[in-house]
Amino acid sequence: MREILPDLQRWRRQGKRVAIARVVDVEGSGPRLPGAAMAVAEDGEVAGSVSGGCVEGAVVEAGLACIESGTRELVTFGYSDDDAFAVGLTCGGTIHLFLEPLDW
Repeated sequence: MREILPDLQRWRRQGKRVAIARVVDVEGSGPRLPGAAMAVAEDGEVAGSVSGGCVEGAVVEAGLACIESGTRELVTFGYSDDDAFAVGLTCGGTIHLFLEPLDW
């Protein structure tokens, strides 16, 4: 979380809407441990990482949707999901992310 604080502070000064994605659970082999965080600004700018690159694009899309809807959501990417291969999660595990809009 600390690695994204400078970007969050800058976005706050700029008045941007932001969503935060956090790894809340990993089953099997996963690219990042619980607690890893990524922030997505409304213009698509990204800070941090929740997957080391393998599902970041899909998380950006989910983050932008979260900003628009204003709702919190649990998102899962897993080895057995067809979507997991489509977005590049081939590590053999499942990651659970909690997405929420940041309320300044």
